[in-house]
Amino acid sequence: MHLIDGKAIASRLRRSLKDRVQTLKKQPHLVVVLATDHPASLSYVTAKEKAAIEVGFKSRIIKDKFTEASLLKCIDELNQDSEVDGILVQLPLPDGFDQNKVIDRIDPTKDVDGFHPHNLAMLVQDREGFVPATPKGIIRLLKESNIHLKGQHVVIVGRSLIVGKPLIHLLLKENMSVTVAHSKSKDLKALTLPADVLIAAVGVPNLIQPDMVKKGVIIIDVGINRVDGKLVGDVDFEALKDVVEAMTPVPGGVGPMTIYALLENTYEAVLRKEETL
Repeated sequence: MHLIDGKAIASRLRRSLKDRVQTLKKQPHLVVVLATDHPASLSYVTAKEKAAIEVGFKSRIIKDKFTEASLLKCIDELNQDSEVDGILVQLPLPDGFDQNKVIDRIDPTKDVDGFHPHNLAMLVQDREGFVPATPKGIIRLLKESNIHLKGQHVVIVGRSLIVGKPLIHLLLKENMSVTVAHSKSKDLKALTLPADVLIAAVGVPNLIQPDMVKKGVIIIDVGINRVDGKLVGDVDFEALKDVVEAMTPVPGGVGPMTIYALLENTYEAVLRKEETL
């Protein structure tokens, strides 16, 4: 089995991005807004800030006990701040917050997470916009691993707005045949067995087992689940390692590539701004 090492690939790509950042007229400025005390969210935004600083960005975290109104006001202020190039509101939001209202408030030209309806519409139409970070990172991970995509049958398990739905369009753009399975699918095994490439993004620990895939499949495991204090994916890694051709680990697979894609989106925000000046 070939281990698809997202951590090593992302590290190499960040070094290249750092060189490109030095050619910009303006230092990219990424702001992450955190409205929750959830330890996993805090850990994730800290990792984003560290990676941003590493490639030469200015980066800061705004953490507060926001109400929905004060969060919207914060976003308005960041939208108006010409020094800020990328705004990321860390999800999930606290209970009672209207997630759509919050995402809609972000200026689409600063929406480096790619969730604003404008950017999602641009993705569907194959036009220039910000691509959601995890799907963008997955495509880059496949390409950097020299995995042949054209004409292959890919099965996505999961249909979230964060991963599954944007991935459909990105994979179609790569001329793959796309099947989507989800929690309401009648016979999951029947859908996953024919896959040349399987992308598991449903949030169920060890859901994908050896009898659900064909030998030589390539697996991208997007799941991050905590079981007995340990992080595990949606794929039973140990059970599948002798069956697959290549597979991502959890952690160290998709996560670092998501952060890299976020940084690249922020870099592109500055690049577009400089091209229009």
